[in-house]
Amino acid sequence: MLRALLTVIITATLSLAAHAEQKLQVGKYAIHYVTFGSTFLTPEIAKSYGIERSRYTGLVNISVIDTSQPGSMPTAVAAALSGNARDLTGINKALEFREIREGDAIYYIAELSHRNEETYQFKIDINNQSDLNTTLTFKQKFYVD
Repeated sequence: MLRALLTVIITATLSLAAHAEQKLQVGKYAIHYVTFGSTFLTPEIAKSYGIERSRYTGLVNISVIDTSQPGSMPTAVAAALSGNARDLTGINKALEFREIREGDAIYYIAELSHRNEETYQFKIDINNQSDLNTTLTFKQKFYVD
């Protein structure tokens, strides 16, 4: 199941990469982020992770990668994430990130309920208790499929 979810997230990330790379470089760390509708997940994967699969539920996925070793495989880094999503009327929704690990991969997922064509401004604090302490901000419009 974990491998299936990882495959879905990688596919979503790659399909969105054609539009624009969604990455923040902070020193030696590359913070990759993507949002997508929960209906992109199969019912089995959503159920296994306790994710609400709905046309009105979006997912925020973030991974932190240590890129300091040129020529070697990048390393996933564990981090603490907290933040919120603010709609255009100023209403804040707290994001509750869950850590998911599969092999060497580490990523964080949060669910967000939304309406069709609703835009959110995200503000997410990321800290690894060592040398990474940053805030990721981005805007995303969600659609009901």
